[in-house]
Amino acid sequence: MEAILDIIRRFRPADGEVLRIDGAAAEPFAAVDPRKLRIEAVAGASARIVVLHTAADMSVVEVELGEEAQLELTELFTAEAFAEVSVKQAARSRCRLTTVQLSSANASYRIDLDGADAENELGGVFLAAGNEHCVVKLRTGHNVADCRSNSYIKGVAGGQAVGEFCGLVYVAPDAQRTDARQQSRNILLSETARITTQPQLEIYADDVKCSHGATVGQMDADAILYMRQRGLSEAQARRLQIEGFVGDVVGRCGIEPLCGAIMELASVKIEEM
Repeated sequence: MEAILDIIRRFRPADGEVLRIDGAAAEPFAAVDPRKLRIEAVAGASARIVVLHTAADMSVVEVELGEEAQLELTELFTAEAFAEVSVKQAARSRCRLTTVQLSSANASYRIDLDGADAENELGGVFLAAGNEHCVVKLRTGHNVADCRSNSYIKGVAGGQAVGEFCGLVYVAPDAQRTDARQQSRNILLSETARITTQPQLEIYADDVKCSHGATVGQMDADAILYMRQRGLSEAQARRLQIEGFVGDVVGRCGIEPLCGAIMELASVKIEEM
C-alpha cells in the first residue's frame, strides 16, 4: 500500500470538488478518498486520473467529456467504499476506465454515449477473500448512433466471500450501428464462495452488433497440471494462474508505474486467498 501512496504523491492532486481539464495534461491527476468530484474535460483535452479509496465512505465522481476529449480513469479500492461514477461522452470522445477492488466494496458505473463516434472501454476486477463482499454495477447507454463500448469484468472469490456483477447495455431507438460488448468471467476458489453475474442487453435499434457472456467456474485444472509438470508446486501454479487472470485487467490501466504497483498489491491479496 505504501508503494501505491508513494506513486500517487508524485501526481497532481485533485483536491477540490471540480477538476477542469482544458488541454493535454502530461502528468496524471490523483484523488484520494474524494467525497464528491466532478471532472470536466473540454473539447480536445486529454488526461489520466487515479481515484484511490482507502476509507469506508461514500464517493460520487462525475465525468463529462467534450468532443474529441480523452480520459483514462483508474479507480482502486483498498477499503469498503461505496462509489458512484457517471460518465457522459460527447462526439468522438474516448474514455477508458479500470476498476480494481482489493477489499469489500460497492462500485456503480453509468456510462452515457451521447455523441456520434464516442467510445468507452471499462475493465474491472475484484478479489474477494474471507467474508468480503464485492459488487460491481454497470449501465452503458448507447444513446445515439455509431458508438462503441467494451466492458470486461473479472472476479475471484475464496473462503466464504461473495461477488456480484450486474451489467446492462442499453441501445436507444435509432442508435444504429452500435457496437457493444460485455463479458463477465469469474473464478471460485472454494466450495463456499459465491459469485453471481447478470449481463443484460436492452436493444431498440435493428442495425447493431451487441454481445454479452458470463462464466463462473473453478480454476483450469489442465493448466495447473501443465505447470506442475514443469516443476511448480500446486500452490505456485494456482497463484500464477490467478495472477495472469487478474493481470489481464490491471495491465490495461494505462498509468505506469501504477499498474505494476497495483499488481504487486493484488499478488499479496492472492497469497492470502
